[in-house]
This record gives sequence, C-alpha cells and structure tokens, in this order.
Amino acid sequence: MDLVGAKLKKIRLEKGFSLEEINKKTKIHLNVLKAIEEGSVGDLNPVYLRSFIKIYCKFLGVDYKDFIADYRFPHTSVKYTPAPNVQSDKPVSFIPSASTKMGSLRSYRKIKLSTVIIIVAAVLFLFGVFSLGKFIASRRGKTPPKRASASRIAPVKTGSEARFQKPQIIPTGSAGSIAGVKLTISAREDCWIKVKSDGKLLYYGILKKGRFDSWQAKGKINLYLSNAGAVDLNVNGQVITSLGRKNQTIGDIVITKEGLSVQQ
Repeated sequence: MDLVGAKLKKIRLEKGFSLEEINKKTKIHLNVLKAIEEGSVGDLNPVYLRSFIKIYCKFLGVDYKDFIADYRFPHTSVKYTPAPNVQSDKPVSFIPSASTKMGSLRSYRKIKLSTVIIIVAAVLFLFGVFSLGKFIASRRGKTPPKRASASRIAPVKTGSEARFQKPQIIPTGSAGSIAGVKLTISAREDCWIKVKSDGKLLYYGILKKGRFDSWQAKGKINLYLSNAGAVDLNVNGQVITSLGRKNQTIGDIVITKEGLSVQQ
C-alpha cells in the first residue's frame, strides 16, 4: 500500500503538481490525497477509495488498473457476540428478528445504490471533460505549421550531457519585430505537456497524435514535455523539430522573444 502511494507521489512531483492543485481540479479532499500517498487509508471505505484512486490516476495520465491491482484495500470485520441465553416462559416470536433483517437489507441496498451513483457521476464527469476538450480541438480551423528541417538548429543538450553546461539558447527571430511570444505545438505522437504563460498555468494534459495547439505570452512561456521527440514546436515563426529523443522528459523549457532555452 505504501509503495503504490509512493509511486503516485513520485509521478505527481515529476509532473510539477502540488496536492492543492490536484484538490482544486479533481475535488478530492486534500486529506484523502495525503492518505493515499502515505498509505494511511484505514478509515476510508474501500469502494470510495477505489473511485478516488481512479480519478487521481486519470488526472496524472497513468492507467489506474496498474495501481489498483497492487493496492491492498483496507477491510473491516464485524465481531459477532452471541446474545445471553435467557430463560423465558413466553413463546418465541420470529417477527422482530425478521423485521430487523429486512431493515438491515434496506440499509445495505441504500448504501450500495449511493456508491453506484457516485461512481457513475464521476465517470460521466470525466467523460464530459474529455469530450469537451476533443470538441474544442476539432473546432480549431487552423492548419498546423509545415515541418522544416532542423539541420540549421543547434541540438539542445539535456540531462547528464548538459548538467555542467550553461542554458543553450536557440534564436527564433528578431526580438524587436515580435510583439510578445507565440508558441504552437504539433504532436506526431501522444505527448503529455504543461504550458505556463507569464507564470499562469494555461494547459496541462495529453496532446494527442495529429493534434496541435497555440499559446501566447507577453514575456515568457514555460514548457514541460514528457516525450520531447514526439512534437514539433513553432516559436515566433521558427519551426523546431526533434527537440529531444523519443520518450525523453524535458522539464523546464523557457521561451522568450530572444529564443528558446532549456534550464538546467
């Protein structure tokens, strides 16, 4: 249980999210998120806990089945205490016992129905968000920029290659002729991205294969890529292809009027 929670926490930190951000976006209580990551979920109903983990995993862009399969959900046991053997001359009646059982059955059905309603509502909410994003993307009438050769662009060193190097800047045009910064990303394969404009979060999620999107900023754009070799960038009219290798994560790309640089 602790290992699964630690994995989720590691993924969250790698993608640059705080628990407060996830709480605002998923509506999962902050204490529940902490309990899942720390493995201290003994007081949570297993049905609710399973639903929370599904929502959390989908937000992080991972398959929840891989985590739920390894997650040991807490279970509670009810200790049976027999009633004292009381001698009585009165005839035994089975009506009170039957009424008690029927009441328990009705309570169980109400709880089960409530759980099903919560799970269905969560699934419909996630499906609505996904459908809305797909609809907005399909309504864009722009044509993705043509890919240009990257032979005249110096390669950007990342990871251990650039650990002791100064940030490398790729010039993207005359700073005086461009009002602000404009970025367009075209996906050749699925890629999880996060975009900040002048410090404000504009987008986070998966840019699907064949899709593209554009953003602008007055001063700078901060960009996170989980699959640098799967996207093409158009920065201030300059096309940049193959910024990194396939499945390579580049966590802090800074784009200004002067150009693009990878911070180390």
